Amino acid sequence: MKSICIVVQNVYDIDVRVRRKAEALVSAGYLVDVLALAPENGKRAYTLNGVNVYTISLGKKRGSLVRYFYEYAAFFLWTFMRLPFLMRRKHYAVIDVNTLPDFLIFAAIPARWMGAKLILDMHEITPEFYISKYGIAGNSWLIGLLKYLEKISFDCADYVITINEPILDLLVRRGLTRSKSVVVMNAVDDANFTSDVRLPAEEQGSSKFVMMYHGTLTRIYGLDIAVEAFSMAHIDMPGAEMWILGSGPEKSVLEELAEQRGLASKVRLVGRVPAEDIPSWLNKCDVGLLPIRRDVFLDFAFPNKLPEFIIMGKAVLMSRLAAIRHYFSDDALAFSEPNDAADLAKQMVRLYEDRPLRARLATKAKQEYEPIRWELMKQRYLKLIEGTEGSISAVVQRPNLTIKKAEAIEQSRESAEGSNP
Repeated sequence: MKSICIVVQNVYDIDVRVRRKAEALVSAGYLVDVLALAPENGKRAYTLNGVNVYTISLGKKRGSLVRYFYEYAAFFLWTFMRLPFLMRRKHYAVIDVNTLPDFLIFAAIPARWMGAKLILDMHEITPEFYISKYGIAGNSWLIGLLKYLEKISFDCADYVITINEPILDLLVRRGLTRSKSVVVMNAVDDANFTSDVRLPAEEQGSSKFVMMYHGTLTRIYGLDIAVEAFSMAHIDMPGAEMWILGSGPEKSVLEELAEQRGLASKVRLVGRVPAEDIPSWLNKCDVGLLPIRRDVFLDFAFPNKLPEFIIMGKAVLMSRLAAIRHYFSDDALAFSEPNDAADLAKQMVRLYEDRPLRARLATKAKQEYEPIRWELMKQRYLKLIEGTEGSISAVVQRPNLTIKKAEAIEQSRESAEGSNP
């Protein structure tokens, strides 16, 4: 039985993307180890759903650039020392290194010398991340350095994974070899999100019109813009409410803003909800709300929350971001201009007044999500892992289908079948 090691500078239990990959490998018959940060209970080693997790008690207290560098350096050194020790015992076929940081791939170089193939899963685009987070100029020396580190990192890897096609195209322009790259989207496991779920008892039978957000409450998600928009639109939306599920640094800001706008009884901050209860809450809403701000980094965002709403059959109102527009049309999602409360208010009223429109959007979104659903992404990832023993050209050179490409291929196939007796 082959062994795989996944490296991620995050708490494994809460890293949804890494957990999906690890558990897919276990279900396919691999032995899987993960090197990660210790969870709150401080466990140094434990097993979760068949995945063996080894941790370092480093914490994740990022804020300043100095703190980022310290945490990156400490985790890098721990991984650099830990991997060869495990490699001698486990003989890993593949080391799957997950960013950030990009240069974490170099901690796996000794494992390559011992026979492992290296995969770099680029969760973020680092230069744009720092431009967005710290307001650093795009032409600064620091961003130039980050682009250099990015390039030598993906050059070092045997294979590279990106999270969507717009990011892949961007990295190819920065020197990534397309033929060794593959897209594995941030899709969600359909098995965890179905419409056949039980509603929270206190909400059963409710006739409210509910717009809902669920996730971390930070400024990038534009929830303050959503509250401002609702303050403009609520007069035309009698009975409408906005429910915000989650916790984070923006919670008190949102509470104060709702109070100032006279919406304290209409904007409901539910707080953190257990992951297993999220489908029940989503089943109650009428519209999913994702008013993400747009900047050079966030324009490439593809949040996990979007497919969760889609799988649950909900219409989604979200910002018109480049990565989302690549996969979804105006017939599938209700787009609003990013950072524009007035336009967001207009779309809120539009969805409130038109129930058939909400149903059409939800149906079309499911159709357009079909080519990027998790079952297909999982198979793509497993084929990549299996292909590390030989050629993976069939995987990495296969077109990453959007709905428009898929429809074109399907139409061609039907035409060819129709012309044959």
